[in-house]
Amino acid sequence: MADVRIAQDWKEILDAEFQKPYFEELVSFVKSEYSSGVVYPAGRNIFRAFDKCPFDKLKVVIIGQDPYHGPGQANGLCFSVNEGVAFPPSLQNIFKEIHDDVGTEVPVSGELDRWAEQGVLLLNAVLTVRAHCAASHAGRGWEQFTDAVVRAIAERKQGVVYMLWGNYAQRKCAIVDGSQNLILRAVHPSPLSAYRGFFGCRHFSLANDYLVSRGDTPIEW
Repeated sequence: MADVRIAQDWKEILDAEFQKPYFEELVSFVKSEYSSGVVYPAGRNIFRAFDKCPFDKLKVVIIGQDPYHGPGQANGLCFSVNEGVAFPPSLQNIFKEIHDDVGTEVPVSGELDRWAEQGVLLLNAVLTVRAHCAASHAGRGWEQFTDAVVRAIAERKQGVVYMLWGNYAQRKCAIVDGSQNLILRAVHPSPLSAYRGFFGCRHFSLANDYLVSRGDTPIEW
């Protein structure tokens, strides 16, 4: 798929995936959805998680499910929202845990570009969604593509921190070698589960301790 607009380093790594029949079918489906209704994120931001986190800088992987489906929220990075948009509950809980863990004050913006630019891949398992219809693009091929992304990382990089929140993310990274990487597991930060183990998980300090132990620069959360 020569017309996939994604950062060149990732394009080279994932090129074989773009040539597969399922991806051709996925592209046709996504194009038809954008042409017939409101879909998030904006088309130019579908692969923004990759554009903002070059492969050679990648240190941490965080996996979400599918983009926010409300107006003005989704921007191509999982859990992130655009400048000026109210924090969704899961993001509020993430910022609370960061404050309690490493002392960083809750920011005024929920835009997480600053994480991505430091090497945090904020990857949704499904990269598009119909407005006001959660999981509407699930089961159409995105999961196969993002499985291939995780597999490509696991094959090419060691010493990566995988922050896996909830069973969905944990299943997705089952192929990752825990002896060569740091795998951090907790319940999802949603209000339904955060008090059952997300709060107090200390993933942010644990990630940084691991990176520093390997001679890497810690993430400024």
